[in-house]
Amino acid sequence: MPNRRRTAAGLTAAVAVAGAAVLTAAPAARATVVDVNYACETKIGPKGAVSPVDIKAVKSGSGYTITMSFEKGVSDSPIELPKGVMTPRAELVLGGAAEGTVKVKGTPNTVAIPPDTPIAIGTLTGTFTPKKNGKVTFTAGTLTVHALGMDAAVCTPKNNPKPSLELEVTGLSGGDDTPPPADDDGDNGSGSELPKTGPLDSALALGTLGGTVLLTGAAGVLWLTRRTAR
Repeated sequence: MPNRRRTAAGLTAAVAVAGAAVLTAAPAARATVVDVNYACETKIGPKGAVSPVDIKAVKSGSGYTITMSFEKGVSDSPIELPKGVMTPRAELVLGGAAEGTVKVKGTPNTVAIPPDTPIAIGTLTGTFTPKKNGKVTFTAGTLTVHALGMDAAVCTPKNNPKPSLELEVTGLSGGDDTPPPADDDGDNGSGSELPKTGPLDSALALGTLGGTVLLTGAAGVLWLTRRTAR
């Protein structure tokens, strides 16, 4: 019987450890490739295309490195674009525990882009620094293709795409919007008062000290009187 009890206890402990391992391994981010239907205003008229967009986040110091990848080009050029003249940039719309946008930017094209062919966007990179804990969503926003010294194409999603990334931000100290509970005196739970530096405050402090000395002296006289009476 003792051996069976030890075996059962060992199995229970193993299951508990396995369960804890599963909880620990839960992903902090969930990325989904989303098809984004871009409508582009270009120098040669409106263009458009659907491109699968992938957004990922990697922890870096106090923030995250954000990458946005395109599987297809969203516009083309009527002329050849020489090497190094095209640079894409985009905005990612934040939601959930954050608001605003994150700017990401790509690198100049490493090879010439032939005319009338989709412009490869590649991977764009930026930085996100969270201000509070919680789930943050990242959704594809405006895409701009800068080429030949001008914004050659400005593309906006027209299909109201879903977020491509959900990031769970944790571990920030004081990283929420909930203020500490206020005490009756309205000091937000600090439990202390501001330092007193004015002349009136000094006079009150000296008065308190004098009162303490006076009480101590009176107590001493009373004690001596009692000793003498004995």
